[in-house]
Order: sequence, then structure tokens, then C-alpha cells
Amino acid sequence: MFDQLKTLLQNHNARFRVVEHPAEGQSEKVAAIRGTEVGQGAKAMLCQSKDASAKLILAILPGDQKIDFKKLAAVMQVKKTSFAAPEAAMEKTGCVIGAIPPFVFSDDIALVLDPTLVARYAEIAFNAGRLDTSIILNTEDYLRIAKPMLHDICAA
Repeated sequence: MFDQLKTLLQNHNARFRVVEHPAEGQSEKVAAIRGTEVGQGAKAMLCQSKDASAKLILAILPGDQKIDFKKLAAVMQVKKTSFAAPEAAMEKTGCVIGAIPPFVFSDDIALVLDPTLVARYAEIAFNAGRLDTSIILNTEDYLRIAKPMLHDICAA
């Protein structure tokens, strides 16, 4: 996944840097290691609708926020959403929980970004498919390359 991300960013002339660090998946701890703010972290959580469709959604929000599953369900036009099982996250993204980057490489996964992340910071930071490697990426480049749906999905 790391190599796939790096190639994607290079091919799109993105402004980014790679930070190698001790393995860490918790937002507060990895932000301290990276030298970034907690809110600058693009927290990527694989979620799933709780209906027959079992839609997969990669929800991206600032590292200092929590997800509002009701808001996410409304955005996706389903009755209910929750976290996908860790095994499903690994199977669908190739990453362990905490290492999932804010990009999708499958048409089976919808990408939804809470706009407060990109409104607050010129750069976002995220674990790059591994718990021991992060990428700090220009926000405009992220939006241009990832093309996420923008919706309020953070808890109040």
C-alpha cells in the first residue's frame, strides 16, 4: 500500500513528504511523533451500512474528532452505519486499523471527507498503509487526487 500511495502521489505531482517513525496507530501519539497537530491527522475509518447492501464507506475526519454514525448514514442514504470489522478492513484495504490511508483504490468503497479537516490545515498527515510510516500531504493535492465527497460527519 505504501508503494502504491507514493506512486499515486508522484504521478500526480503532489507536494508531500514521508516520515518514518516507531509504529503507532493512535491519533494523539502519532501526531506527537510526526510533529503535527492531532487535528491535522486524516483519521480514516472503514465503515459499513447495516442493511442488505452492506455498503463500505471510508470516512475521513480530523484526528481530534469523533465520527457521527447517524450523519454518515444520512449522507449515504442508509438507515444505519457502524465500523466495519477489523478483518473486513484488512481484506478490503490491505491495511490494519490505524494504518488505512485516506484514499480508496476500489470502486466498492465510497470516500467521504469531513470538510473541517481540509478547511483547518494546509497539510494533512496520515499513516501510509503502515503504522511506522506517515505521509504529510498538501491539502489541495489531496482533494485533487482523492476526490472525496465532502460532508459533515463529525460528532457535535
